[in-house]
Amino acid sequence: MTVVVGSDTAQTRKTLNIGAAQIDYYSIPAAQAAGLGDFSRLPAALKVVLENMLRFEDGGRTVSVDDIKAFAQWAVQRGQNPREINYRPARVLMQDFTGVPAVVDLAAMRDGIVALGGDAQQINPLNPVDLVIDHSVMIDEFGNPRAFQMNVDREYERNMERYTFLKWGQSAFNNFRVVPPGTGICHQVNLEYLAQTVWSDADQNGVQIAYPDTLVGTDSHTTMVNGMAVLGWGVGGIEAEAAMLGQPISMLIPEVVGFELTGQMMEGTTGTDLVLKVVEMLRAKGVVGKFVEFYGAGLDTLPLADRATIANMAPEYGATCGFFPIDAETLRYMRTTGRDADRIALVEAYAKANGLWRDANYSPIYTDTLHLDMGTIVPAISGPKRPQDYVALTDAKSAFTREMAKTFQRPMNKEVPVQGEDYSLSSGKVVIASITSCTNTSNPYVMIGAGLVARKAAALGLNRKPWVKTSLAPGSQVVSAYLEAAGLQEDLDKIGFNLVGYGCTTCIGNSGPLQPEISEAIAAGDLVATSVLSGNRNFEGRISPDVRANYLASPPLVVAYALAGTMDIDLTTEPLGQDQEGRDVFLRDIWPTQAEIAELVEQTVTREAFQTKYADVFKGDEKWQSVETTDQKTYDWPPNSTYVQNPPYFQGMGMEPGKIENVEGAKVLAILGDMITTDHISPAGAFKETTPAGRYLMDRQVPLREFNSYGSRRGNHEVMMRGTFANIRIKNEMLDGVEGGYTKGPDGTQMSIFDAAMAYKSAGTPLVIFGGAQYGAGSSRDWAAKGTALLGVKAVIAESFERIHRSNLVGMGVIPLEFTGGDTRKTLGLTGEETVSIHGLDTVKPLQDVPCAITMGDGSIKEITLRCRIDTEVEIEYIENGGVLHYVLRNLAKAS
Repeated sequence: MTVVVGSDTAQTRKTLNIGAAQIDYYSIPAAQAAGLGDFSRLPAALKVVLENMLRFEDGGRTVSVDDIKAFAQWAVQRGQNPREINYRPARVLMQDFTGVPAVVDLAAMRDGIVALGGDAQQINPLNPVDLVIDHSVMIDEFGNPRAFQMNVDREYERNMERYTFLKWGQSAFNNFRVVPPGTGICHQVNLEYLAQTVWSDADQNGVQIAYPDTLVGTDSHTTMVNGMAVLGWGVGGIEAEAAMLGQPISMLIPEVVGFELTGQMMEGTTGTDLVLKVVEMLRAKGVVGKFVEFYGAGLDTLPLADRATIANMAPEYGATCGFFPIDAETLRYMRTTGRDADRIALVEAYAKANGLWRDANYSPIYTDTLHLDMGTIVPAISGPKRPQDYVALTDAKSAFTREMAKTFQRPMNKEVPVQGEDYSLSSGKVVIASITSCTNTSNPYVMIGAGLVARKAAALGLNRKPWVKTSLAPGSQVVSAYLEAAGLQEDLDKIGFNLVGYGCTTCIGNSGPLQPEISEAIAAGDLVATSVLSGNRNFEGRISPDVRANYLASPPLVVAYALAGTMDIDLTTEPLGQDQEGRDVFLRDIWPTQAEIAELVEQTVTREAFQTKYADVFKGDEKWQSVETTDQKTYDWPPNSTYVQNPPYFQGMGMEPGKIENVEGAKVLAILGDMITTDHISPAGAFKETTPAGRYLMDRQVPLREFNSYGSRRGNHEVMMRGTFANIRIKNEMLDGVEGGYTKGPDGTQMSIFDAAMAYKSAGTPLVIFGGAQYGAGSSRDWAAKGTALLGVKAVIAESFERIHRSNLVGMGVIPLEFTGGDTRKTLGLTGEETVSIHGLDTVKPLQDVPCAITMGDGSIKEITLRCRIDTEVEIEYIENGGVLHYVLRNLAKAS
């Protein structure tokens, strides 16, 4: 990234002396001394954004002095003066599920700019982009020493088309690197290797400048790196592509909520228990669209691994990010993970010189605050459907019984024999126990803890229950290194937690199939089977199509539930099983002490392990090295590929944008409830041959065994259109009690949402979606917006939107609108028989109210007011162009 030298703020550029070396930087104290405002008590997270304004100030073309002064006003009004600014992150992070469609878009843009008379080489990332292949490995094999290699082999068999395409992208595009399969999870690789906390690069005059490491990522859990004081958050692929191509991210100066941590963790508790309480508290507080910054004396005893776990789950508590300032623990972690000594010295010197260092005197101004004494944390889980549904471990059994009666409305004691086995299943049985996800596998304290639970359990003769599918999928190879060094992998293997791969696996829905006889028993009894995983997401239909109740837990508790085999147990009072002598074994008998864990962490989590494992991080194994590709600058789209297809976004596009049009006579495609997640809108997991996507593949002679997942086929718009709103647990309120992606078609009969949308499209009828609160929560899944747009939906009307999905809808030319005046889909009595017209869009301004006329099924008309959630001026231009990528493409073509 070439650093731009500010113009009016040139006096804020100073030189930092680090030993014998010198490096320039943009000084916040110098900006204050120059009379631009008092920035002394801004939160560190906001100072990072302020530095970005200083560095890119260009006389008002994109950043003005008034933008900088607005930060001083923020301090006076505690964030209650949102101002639109243009922010430029230093780099972009991707994973393969979201990265493949992003690279598809870039390849399509190359075709598009050539068609407009430009040069394909104009389409290149201007900022560094790292793509980590981590979402594709599935758990087909488990519980044996062959599992890892067999799953990797199967991964390549399924995904060779995608990997060939990504390897082409690595050679075709500048500033684009790929971390091959089998290396780790993008957020953990970012935390342990890629992130630098303070970056340095040359300006246009060749002078080195230091600046904060910042990024956006095409995965919502990009926030994990905020635990290392790197400001980053998730965006949709389309927004990330625009950032890659030099477009600033248009945003409002956010509110910053301070979260004070005091006290210290008690014996028997984990960082996972802490983060589940934090998620519950912040969801209740309401922090959507806000920064959260953690501060307080409690940070002095909180390892960076625990901080990263808390930062990782920012999407689960709804914040843009959860930030931890630079302090002595940041430097310690950088040393342990193998960062260069000069880099560490730069981080310390820069942070102290630019007001980003946290010490005992750190006391910024916040928009609002809340407090947690970590000494009150107890062991806990979260579920069965949402990360914020916190349950103390002492209440877990009774809570599950209540869920069975209230949520699932099924009996607890119905037993169903499993064919060919000597056991039966009933509701509450744990059929998946997975140590998975960067959220916790990045944390050696909980991973070593899980290994010690396994060691003590195996020594007493305990084992997983035979119906439990167990797996261990670490976020990096370093985890295997220290588990093996401690001798704990052998203990985990004894109870079925063999290594299955380095990737997201169960957390993203790649849990793989259950034993067929177990699936059949669950279906036959209509049982509520459960999963326990150490991930961050437990939304409906995400983990496994066979599992209705999903619980988040620490890795040691995942092991414990595998041993118990059921949620119908109080782990704090009831035995897990019996030892060789027939004596009861309780959780307390196998739970390690903090001292035991800390001793092994100190012995085995070493700087040398990180340096060794990351020495050839981009090289890959022999399989990756043998993937063949071409050196063409435009992609030769394989006509018969069912994984990668040229999308229709730019076909036939002219040089000039259009106008935003009013919505006239739209029909309702779906009426959806509260907390509709991007998993509901665009599922990532497996699908059946009876679905529209399945029929599409069957028509192309793809056997069911080769279907893979929605996530792996995100490079093919035909599959993804058919998968939009196709989650097996989504409920369209137009239909009575029906689960799955169905609606009423133009003739009033029930049909798939895809088939109905295509029928409306062929008739030229626009569509709208109605939703409830927190519409679009969850992953930064651009296909949730892309699919919505390709189905012909012109507007989504909801009570409120989650940040990323709102932005993605705008980026795809779909208009998000919010109810006002207490109106909701329920108060209006919507049934789906309505016709909707929305006016005022042709002259709309940011956040403007517009009139909407709803013609009810009986012919009566209800007039309501909607707030248009096109939030900024540049977003109006995006909508006029049909989306952000169209906007960028036209500008590049005109410039050529």
